[in-house]
Parts: sequence; structure tokens; C-alpha cells
Amino acid sequence: MADEKIFARLKEDHDKHRTMLDLIDKTQGDSEGRRELFGRFKTEVTAHAAAEEETLYATMLADPDLRDKSQHSVAEHKELEDYLAELEEMDYSSTGWLTRFRTMKDRYLHHIEEEENEMFIAAAKGLTEETEKQLAEKFEQRKPDELERAS
Repeated sequence: MADEKIFARLKEDHDKHRTMLDLIDKTQGDSEGRRELFGRFKTEVTAHAAAEEETLYATMLADPDLRDKSQHSVAEHKELEDYLAELEEMDYSSTGWLTRFRTMKDRYLHHIEEEENEMFIAAAKGLTEETEKQLAEKFEQRKPDELERAS
């Protein structure tokens, strides 16, 4: 993983998140599986977002050409955080929970598609290969701390 670049590392997490979302979507009622999967997803995605903001987004914010894209993504992270908090407080067995979950899922999938297909491409243009590797290393250092903080 030492030679991995930041974009590959972030996409790896996104793929993991897609799988987790699909698994949660298949759960039913206030089951142990739904609660456990949702709790793991919340911890994982919260840590991912914080580490992403501290690495890639911090770099992008320093570039006037990328500032708007990074601010937009930070706002979407906040929106996701709000959805997660709301879902955590809802009755897991209600149809409203699943409806709200699916809204959050759609919004998050849109967010990561936007990141992968627009933001990462725009950011990569201004980064050297060495900077991409350094950002990946910093992400790898930050995410475990964020996972601990989020759990």
C-alpha cells in the first residue's frame, strides 16, 4: 500500500461503502443485523469523510480552482452526517426508517460518483504523483484515529 495514490485509496473505501449500503438495504425491521451493519457503516463513513477532508480536501481548498468543488463536497459530508444522526434516532422497524435510509443511500451514492468522476479528475490535474502518494499515506495515518473517534 506504500505506493498507493490517494484516489485509489478513497475509491477502495467507496466500494466498501457501496457494499455496506446494499447489505443494509436488504435487512428487515429492527433486527440485530440492521443495527450492526448501520452502526458499522456510520463509523466507517464518518471516519472516511473526516480523513478525506483532512487530506485531499485540505489540499484542494488551497487551490482557488478547486475550492468550490471541495466546499461542495464538505457540505455533502455534513448532509450525510445529518442523515446518519436522524436514522440512528428513528425506529429501525418503521417503513419510514427504510425510506429515509434509501434517500440517504441515493444522496451518498450520488456524492461518491461525483467525487470519482469529477472531483478526483480535477484534483489529479494539479497534483504530482509524489503528492498523491503522500496524501494516501496521510490518509492511512488519519483514518484509524478517526475510526476510533467515530466509534
